[in-house]
Amino acid sequence: MLNRRQFIQAAVAGAGAVAAPGLLRSARSAGKTRDRPNILFIMTDQQHAGMMGCTGNTHVKTPALDALAASGVRFERAYATNPVCVPSRFSLQTGYLPSAVGMRLNNTRIRVPGHMIDNSLGLLLRRAGYETAYGGKVHLPGNLTAGMRKDGYRFLEADSRQKLADACAKFLQAPRDKPLFLFASFINPHDICYMAINAYRRSMGRQPIGNRDSKVCESLLDRARNSGDLERFVRDHCPPLPANFKPPAGEPEAITARYLQVRPFRQFVRDRWTEEDWRLHRWAYCRLTEMVDRKIGQVIDAMHEANLTRRTLVVFTSDHGDHDGAHGLEHKSILYEESARVPLLMSWPGVIPRGKVDDTHLVSNGLDVLPTLCDYAGAPAPKALPGASLRAAAEGRPTKRWRDHVVVESQNGRMVRTERLKYCVYDSGPGRETLVDLRADPGEMTNLATRPACRDELNRHRRLLADWTARNNDAVAKPYLIPPAS
Repeated sequence: MLNRRQFIQAAVAGAGAVAAPGLLRSARSAGKTRDRPNILFIMTDQQHAGMMGCTGNTHVKTPALDALAASGVRFERAYATNPVCVPSRFSLQTGYLPSAVGMRLNNTRIRVPGHMIDNSLGLLLRRAGYETAYGGKVHLPGNLTAGMRKDGYRFLEADSRQKLADACAKFLQAPRDKPLFLFASFINPHDICYMAINAYRRSMGRQPIGNRDSKVCESLLDRARNSGDLERFVRDHCPPLPANFKPPAGEPEAITARYLQVRPFRQFVRDRWTEEDWRLHRWAYCRLTEMVDRKIGQVIDAMHEANLTRRTLVVFTSDHGDHDGAHGLEHKSILYEESARVPLLMSWPGVIPRGKVDDTHLVSNGLDVLPTLCDYAGAPAPKALPGASLRAAAEGRPTKRWRDHVVVESQNGRMVRTERLKYCVYDSGPGRETLVDLRADPGEMTNLATRPACRDELNRHRRLLADWTARNNDAVAKPYLIPPAS
């Protein structure tokens, strides 16, 4: 039995090693004989793809997630279907794009069709013979939640903090005669939302929000404010501003009119926060991420202690990211990389090679997770879904006809990412198209959409998005797409 320290040491020792052909053969053989693993699915809320130590981030310590990455594969090009909670979570449970039900943002009133509920993730795996359980944050349309509670999952715990970790540990260590599927949905680092919200409320002479999430964030900030010398604390302990802190030249007007001004606290912090405020925000975001990493570590410890490690597929992701100071923004929703790109880790010792970073496959976690888990569980996934199983990619085997672009939706825009380029179009205002070269310009500071030399690529990406929209019947986006020039 591996304890956590031994697991981390073994995983880190294997990180970065190139899998030999013999290892790949043994992994494939193991996959055939153990084709119905236990499945532990762990999700955080508002954690961007770079918010782990294993990505090279030196400002945050995430030993549990780093060990998980070292024991398996990290997908570097994974995106949410829509970088906000309810639409993204809808996709993870159903495998459909939010636009399939006309969903644009959190408070869109939607009744999910019955066939989507009947073929949602928990029901599919339960019908395949799994003991299915869910714990933590839900945040889904009401009738989908009701269907999941009735037929899809046994709900363990509504609390998405310590009680969730305890409940998950207890569930993993219980005796059973079926393979298990546990969906553990943690809240943090989402609490960071309240730093900006409460700063704005104070500026208006109003009291800070007093819910539990806000209080966790405020207690962290109080540690810094009560340090005796806040200026020195920020200088010595807080991450620097990101290289792409400034808004890019020619940023689409829709970002201000359709995202910032409709939630005034967002415009307030972009206009009014000092460098000290932003660096303190980045520090708090790191600490909240470390909090949830400890809870994840507790759950993984319980898996090891129950001798389930070699019989369990572990998948980790987040519902969306956080701008984390990039472009003078916090929160999510906008189609910048920090908001749209998410972490995605997969580990199954002996089946998925260790220490692999996949920077080739363009992944949509909301579209591809459900087919992937169905593949491992031996459960038939609905044929109409737009996603695909990541099993071959995770196991280091060739993938047939993998997509060459991935699409992300947002409440007032659409994005298409190809191998090197990224195209966005917003629904209104001047300059509503952007085209960036993510290899040369990962911070998205230079818009190539107006350059004559980039006209062919602009038209190619317009065409890709138009074709995708037509195939997936995206009625929301059809009116504002810009057709390719003849």
